[in-house]
Amino acid sequence: MKMTGSGVNGMIGMEGGRVEESIGELRRTFRSGETRSAAWRKAQLKALLQLLRDNENKIFEALKQDLGKHPVESYRDELGVVEKSVKYSLSHVDEWMAPKKSSLPLIFFPGKGQVLPEPLGLVLIFSSWNFPISLALDPVIGAISAGNSVVLKPSEQAPACSSFLANTIPLYLDSKAIKVIEGGAAISQQLLQQKWDKIFFTGSPSVARIVMSAAVKHLTPVTIELGGKCPTIFDNLSSPSDTEVAVKRVVGGKWGPCNGQACIGVDYVLVEEKFASHLIEMLKKTIKKFYGENPKELKDISKIVNKHHFQRLHNLLKEPLVAASIVHGGLIDEEKLFIEPTILLDPPLDAEIMTEEIFGPLLPIITLKNIEESIEFINSRPKPLALYAFTNDEAFKRRILSETSSGSVTFNDIIIQFVCDTLPFGGVGQSGFGRYHGKYSFDTFSHEKAVLRRSFFLELEPRFPPWNDFKLKFIRLVYSFDYLGLILLLLGLKR
Repeated sequence: MKMTGSGVNGMIGMEGGRVEESIGELRRTFRSGETRSAAWRKAQLKALLQLLRDNENKIFEALKQDLGKHPVESYRDELGVVEKSVKYSLSHVDEWMAPKKSSLPLIFFPGKGQVLPEPLGLVLIFSSWNFPISLALDPVIGAISAGNSVVLKPSEQAPACSSFLANTIPLYLDSKAIKVIEGGAAISQQLLQQKWDKIFFTGSPSVARIVMSAAVKHLTPVTIELGGKCPTIFDNLSSPSDTEVAVKRVVGGKWGPCNGQACIGVDYVLVEEKFASHLIEMLKKTIKKFYGENPKELKDISKIVNKHHFQRLHNLLKEPLVAASIVHGGLIDEEKLFIEPTILLDPPLDAEIMTEEIFGPLLPIITLKNIEESIEFINSRPKPLALYAFTNDEAFKRRILSETSSGSVTFNDIIIQFVCDTLPFGGVGQSGFGRYHGKYSFDTFSHEKAVLRRSFFLELEPRFPPWNDFKLKFIRLVYSFDYLGLILLLLGLKR
């Protein structure tokens, strides 16, 4: 696939050697040192903030075209997330980039040690289609804050948002240091053939494997943000009001963010058998309250991104035993790329809906004899990006934390950890590796360089040959910090 066009500053038309030419310009800009200054970093962050403010309605429209998102959802999950992240980075970038003092062992006296954060260089960022603005710009904020030059490759599956980013970013940001490259798989392959100082990828495991394989050639460090089957443990809460709030949060966390097309959304719910029917009735009631009685008239819910993903989700429901487990919803409209919020009770655990990430508006409810069995259930599957648990049992919370592994754990809420700049966001195992958000984004795109400064004063001869027993004793004492022994040894009293 070839993308043609002359490009506008930082928007690149992909023809011939334009990729190599553009990457060469970006690398020259980084080597010039321009991106390292605090002034440059802050100027780019302020320009990005202005971009968001000037183009709010255009962003709303692009998200509507690609995913059918309502402006409220778009601001909550996309614009608001990025604005908050930019402001947080602006207020902390001076602190993050400042050298940090480090204490030194006695053997280095007199000397000074420090840790100096430095940018990695030229970084490549692949973003995903489900949150095509926030998942594109949030990593860019970290890369800019750390002082890198950047190539952003938006997802071609969200074409309106990709086009918006490609046409708008060059009007605000430094096009010699930050470029947007559009295209499909062929362009991605072309980009992966180049040498980078860091690759940041958000997407599916199948594509992540391709990215990792390409990165090996140049030993390029990679941050991989995937997903997985994020479970929600629903304990039997004693308070009816707590249960009502919990159900609202499950419904909002499952179908609110991009209609279930979210890597940290609820994939399935674990609940005790005796409480399952009550939970399902409350879920149905809340879905109707949030989205209305007539599924075909739903307006405040996103559409499925494209026909490929629509068919994938439809195929999950077509398995006979899975279809038989549907207890609510199941209505589909291929023309509108719409699938109704759907609840399933105990679908077969070996069915694809329970072995692969759903990434859509289907919610299996899995029943257990005892809610504490949920720990073993979760541990029998790959590590999820997020784990949610609604419980007031503090002992159970401690067990969940100590006996399970996941990218994050949130008690008594859904998905809110994503918008917290003071907490790291990232996966573990098959849900990804590396982290970002706030200072963690800065760290992801930085290298912490150790710096040691010494004078020519006070040379300790025992460091150098020829060796003897005295020097062995000296080094032992220095490493053990036996100050009295060291003094006596130097005075010749412990030979």
